Amino acid sequence: MLRRLYDWTMSLAASRNATAALAGVAFVESSVFPIPPDTLLIPMVLANRHKAWFYAIVCTIASVIGGLAGYLIGAFLYEALAQPILAFYGYGDEFRNFAARYNEWGAWAVLIAGVTPFPFKVITIASGATGLSLPVFIVASIVARGIRFFAVAGLLYAFGPPIRAFIEKRLGLVFTVSLALLIGGFVVVKYLLPGAH
Repeated sequence: MLRRLYDWTMSLAASRNATAALAGVAFVESSVFPIPPDTLLIPMVLANRHKAWFYAIVCTIASVIGGLAGYLIGAFLYEALAQPILAFYGYGDEFRNFAARYNEWGAWAVLIAGVTPFPFKVITIASGATGLSLPVFIVASIVARGIRFFAVAGLLYAFGPPIRAFIEKRLGLVFTVSLALLIGGFVVVKYLLPGAH
């Protein structure tokens, strides 16, 4: 299934609406979609290397806006669903303590997740749920996503097809590591909450 989803995402690169598809994938990946926009960015840059920086800009802007959507999911769905449940079980204070600690280091979390394979959606939602300063979140997201996508575009512009071959040959490893990081992120959050007495 993952390969089919990946192949479908790649097929968008050859469509007439490839730029819009790139923006759409970058947007939803920051809040819900499991496939990173790099998989679409790579073939598009290889097909039109003179547009590498334009595609990086599109990816960055759409990803940051998608990150804002993730932030809103964390801010509003947390209040509607998770907060009453935590309060019922007596974990309201623990979450407030966790939120204070997260907000102390939140800009670093956004920067690290935005550049590395760590699922950015986990951080965007956590940032909204903990009430991380919105300007801090936006600036950190712009910097992190800009570094990520401009680095990919720059490598492709400079080295071309070998970079694509590397990604495609190691697709399973890339997603295994991403999944492990995703699960690890949730485990860390789970164990930080009860232990924050």
